Amino acid sequence: MTARGSAPPIELDSADPDAVDGRQIRAAAFQRVRLEYTSGVLERLGRAPSGRALVVGSGRGLPAHGLARLGFTVTAVDPSGTATALAREAAAQAGLAVEHRTGPAERLDVAEAAYDLVYLADTLEITAEPDRVMERAARALAPEGVLVYDTVNRTPVSRLVYLVAFQRLPLTRIMPAGRYAARRLRTPAEVAALLARHGLTDGGSCDFRPRSLRSLVAGILARRCGRIGDDALAEAVGCELAPGSRPLVTYLGHARKGRL
Repeated sequence: MTARGSAPPIELDSADPDAVDGRQIRAAAFQRVRLEYTSGVLERLGRAPSGRALVVGSGRGLPAHGLARLGFTVTAVDPSGTATALAREAAAQAGLAVEHRTGPAERLDVAEAAYDLVYLADTLEITAEPDRVMERAARALAPEGVLVYDTVNRTPVSRLVYLVAFQRLPLTRIMPAGRYAARRLRTPAEVAALLARHGLTDGGSCDFRPRSLRSLVAGILARRCGRIGDDALAEAVGCELAPGSRPLVTYLGHARKGRL
């Protein structure tokens, strides 16, 4: 355990139990709303949660494993070999037959037109090549396939949260410096244009947010200090869908390969 009073190490995709892995913290906090939104989109489109799904930016596997539990046959791709190994271990422990691969989203190496659902997680706000990512994702979708994504808007509030609180302030820092940059945060209009450039019909976006600023800070601090684990983080932070609201920080969205 980290010595009392010392700051925990910030290390993404780490097997060190004392390390603060902001990717995993974020994935655990977002898990419930990611699955709720995806299920809702499929229901509105008259689709069952079945068939083949591809998760890009799967990290330690939470979004991929959640989709597998819904009924999909899942392939997950992540740029980190360490995260992929941890995801495979977690899938084996849970008895989930998810195929985990290592590879960058910008050079996604999967079969064309093979997936009924593609989910972009932890990707659009990270990549410096969004067009290349979207082109590969669109290519992987089967005709009439559904793309779902979540990302970070570019607003004064999102800059404060992601560029300052998550990367600079010692008390709330969960990410290494440079993980996020203002130029890589994407507005909903920019993502809609990105989708259109690659033959995808935008289905709209949906704001999501923590129950309160207090719950967000308290949840992160509790997780940083080891008082709670990943399983309790979602409840502590209390992320909720906020349809109809302007996204101040994070939002989800979807599109279809073809006409909606």
